[in-house]
Amino acid sequence: MIKKVAFLGLGVMGFPMAGWLRQSGFEVTVFNRTTEKAERWCDKYGGTWTTSASDAAVGAEAVFTCLGDDPDLREVVLEQGVINVMSPGSLFVDHTTASADMAREIAAAGESRGIHCLDAPVSGGQAGAEGGNLTVMVGGERDVFERAEPLIRSYAKTVQLIGPTGCGQLTKMVNQIAIAGLVQGLSEALNFAMRAELEPELVVEVICKGAAQSWQMDNRWQTMIAGEFDFGFAVEWMRKDLRICLEEAHRNGAELPVATLADKFYADVVHMGGKRWDTSSLIARLNREDTN
Repeated sequence: MIKKVAFLGLGVMGFPMAGWLRQSGFEVTVFNRTTEKAERWCDKYGGTWTTSASDAAVGAEAVFTCLGDDPDLREVVLEQGVINVMSPGSLFVDHTTASADMAREIAAAGESRGIHCLDAPVSGGQAGAEGGNLTVMVGGERDVFERAEPLIRSYAKTVQLIGPTGCGQLTKMVNQIAIAGLVQGLSEALNFAMRAELEPELVVEVICKGAAQSWQMDNRWQTMIAGEFDFGFAVEWMRKDLRICLEEAHRNGAELPVATLADKFYADVVHMGGKRWDTSSLIARLNREDTN
């Protein structure tokens, strides 16, 4: 039974995820590029921290990563040698939203050393991570998944093996494509309602009972109307995810006209100063005073 784990990357998602592992009884060693976060995590949860990612991975039966992008993964896992210090038979579980190619590259490096790898991006945002209610989509072998699943369920309500290596990342792309179009549609609908001088609360109360209902509508319509955009997943990260989606679509031939347009609209939000606003801020560009 796995007891000793390492968690690399203590951002808004990784910090609480590592905390859930610790609270579930695992021995957790953490690493973060800024040591202040690692120290703060240990003060809160009582684990240990190291000054290098490879030091955290030494002796761990399972290593988790939750980083920013492909270059971050390559640097920490491959160039800084995390994969090289892990013990044969140990697990590597990556929660970063990255490319499927990166997942395959890491899995190949792990396989050469007898390390079992899963690509396991998450959905649910900061609130989901803090509440332990994330959705995790996984790529890899079933026997490896079955070993890792009890640990992942420390912070997830839904964990699903999709297929071989890379399928977790591909499924996360599907997720982001769907969200981008949905948020833009909701933004247009709410903006239309306001310009038509309708009472948004009454409108949403009616339409949320029908086919227009969504998580975004239920949880974000009020803050979108109020222009409050500090509720989790940032625009700059969504643009990173959409870039990965569009690159993969270019390879597989899928047409993504709505996702392409949403990415351009998110670029407008960045130019408005909103790179750290959450993804529901697409409505902000529709509410600009200069919008006709």
